Amino acid sequence: MITIQSTYNPYRDNVQGKANEPICVAGLLDRARRILGLGVQCDLGDVWDRLESNAPRIAIIGGSPDHPAHVMDLETTLRAAAAIWNRGGVPFAFGVPAVCDGTAQSTRGMCYSLQSRNAVTQMVVNQMEGQSYHGAFVIQGCDKTPMAIVCALALLDRTRRARGEPPVFATFAPAHVLKGGTIPADLRADLTALADRADSLGHADIATDIRDTLEYILQCSSNQSFQGVLTRAVGLGLLTRTQHKDFEKRLAVNTCDAQGGICAFHGTGNSSRDMVAALGLVHPAVEFLTDPPTQSQVDVVVASLMAIRDDPRFGASALVRENLPNAVRVHSALGGSTNLVMHLVAAMIHAGVNFSLHDLDAIHRETPIPDIFNYSLTEGRDVFALAQQCCAGQIRGMETVLHELTRNGVPMTLDAPTVAGKTWRERLDEGRAAGNLSADGVTDPSKRIILSTPRRAISGVDVLAANWFESAVVKISGMPDAQLNEFDEQVEAVVYFENEDDANAALLDVKFVSGKLEARLGLTFETLRAIHTHNSRRARGDEIPADELLPAMLKGGTLKIAIVVSGQGPEAYGMPEMATPNLYINADVFLRRLTTLISDGRYSGVSYGAAVGHVTPEAARGGGILYLRDGDLLHLRLRARRIDLLDPSAFARGEIRSWPGDLAADRAELGRERLARIQKRRMEIAPTNQMIGYSDAAHGVVPPAVMAAAGERVEITK
Repeated sequence: MITIQSTYNPYRDNVQGKANEPICVAGLLDRARRILGLGVQCDLGDVWDRLESNAPRIAIIGGSPDHPAHVMDLETTLRAAAAIWNRGGVPFAFGVPAVCDGTAQSTRGMCYSLQSRNAVTQMVVNQMEGQSYHGAFVIQGCDKTPMAIVCALALLDRTRRARGEPPVFATFAPAHVLKGGTIPADLRADLTALADRADSLGHADIATDIRDTLEYILQCSSNQSFQGVLTRAVGLGLLTRTQHKDFEKRLAVNTCDAQGGICAFHGTGNSSRDMVAALGLVHPAVEFLTDPPTQSQVDVVVASLMAIRDDPRFGASALVRENLPNAVRVHSALGGSTNLVMHLVAAMIHAGVNFSLHDLDAIHRETPIPDIFNYSLTEGRDVFALAQQCCAGQIRGMETVLHELTRNGVPMTLDAPTVAGKTWRERLDEGRAAGNLSADGVTDPSKRIILSTPRRAISGVDVLAANWFESAVVKISGMPDAQLNEFDEQVEAVVYFENEDDANAALLDVKFVSGKLEARLGLTFETLRAIHTHNSRRARGDEIPADELLPAMLKGGTLKIAIVVSGQGPEAYGMPEMATPNLYINADVFLRRLTTLISDGRYSGVSYGAAVGHVTPEAARGGGILYLRDGDLLHLRLRARRIDLLDPSAFARGEIRSWPGDLAADRAELGRERLARIQKRRMEIAPTNQMIGYSDAAHGVVPPAVMAAAGERVEITK
């Protein structure tokens, strides 16, 4: 009989557990027989015997069926239960809530999204400890939940090891990739007709935005883009509200496949897939799937899971710590979600390491990390297509990524262990022997998503500094060089919003740029001329008459603006994602050429300009973002990794000088007024879920007790 080598077995010494739990195990296996016809035989006495002997007690951790990624969890749970039992283990199952960021976008639900990561971590630790499970088979979903469970298992592993107990061992089986929807032909015709009508009535921007959005695969994020364009169309009288709702319904009901899965865009869901795999926690048999895993695939995963029990090399915290450099470099090379830099920091802290965003950045910057991810939502190269290539055996998913990074001179930690019971080096050797390790296994170059020859030499999320904040992050990988050149070394005028709701309302206002922007900025002619001169890189800027300067700057793109959305940090409002303002900017062909979005909230995507987020200190803690106001001037230096507040008087004279005063002291009254509104708005969130006292975004936004327990300082380089 397979057992866990430990003197501690609560099911031997506590009779109540052996009375309660056999019916849970037997009921789970009975459903596997009845629903899936799986061959598993046991009775209550068999379960009692295994509990008494300390057979591996494996928790199958799923999500909640109100999240598309978890629609098929029951089938996978039953397959895993049968596999665990047939290999001598004792299967149990529990689910955890999983907030869908797509569902929560632009609602108060986003205030609970990041907090749910910490709540799920606590729930998993509670359940694993309360029921004394040795290991876990995790059905990996989307958004924050995967990294929440990584945090939980890493923390629990080091807690048990400190008690002298065996390591916590676990494997993750990511949900399959959800195929993007298709816009029906009749709806596409109606939207095209609307674009034609907009063109004929002189609204070329609306027409262009509709046609651009029609190029994307249909999913919840593209629906949000359509929402922005169609709302503007209603404002211009091109569309009635009834027609808008009809379009909205027809788009929505054609978006998601009935068997669910993780959305095909490379947001937080699939970035989490990449990161958990790069941390060595995913068996290659289930890494990239287009359908839920088969019984044979689950059997392979469970066999490997049982083989690594009792081996401290494969404990959850050891896997996280050993593979962290791989995860950082893979995240950079694949242009992963900005959210993940915060979650990776949190995972290391839960694994017991005193770690921060700056430590992660040191790994990122130790060696140039090339962009090898040729991903596109408009050219048939989404994550579903990548999963198809992996399922067809053309490439090997994460093993191919590590192979190509190694070939391109990136120092990967190839001797780190993985849940397959092998190091990455051993897995790559197997791939070479099989002949499908290279990215060139996809023979049509136009279809390659993982590349052997990088698109460019740099990629990833950069950490910024400033004279008005300590740290912020920006996803350089989302900006091609030509696009980056449009914004780098530009001076931008601030348009300030105290919250996302106000920002979204302004961005959907068809008169925002043409009628309201000039009054909000309040810039003198001398300052406008200086901005035009600097941003156009001309020697002089006074050739244009005063009354023609602003229109010329808007048309020529030399008036750059920084949309600052404040009051969105973890303590202020739960740190919601700024995806909706991002999408509204991206879906506006005019506005996106002008705009950088800056916030103390979170991001998973990018904007055409730059999406600068995770600003610390946040507004609620008196950070500089609390004190900015309309018309302030920011010097955007992306390649230099700085965004500095300028002295407006010096700049009007053509000089680049930093803000000379103390921002908090100079604008103390403004700060007090805004803080009062932040505190009032915070009360919209239930007190149980407010993140007051948590660490800041640069330190993972983790509970204070977890932060205090991560006292070990280790050097993470290779």
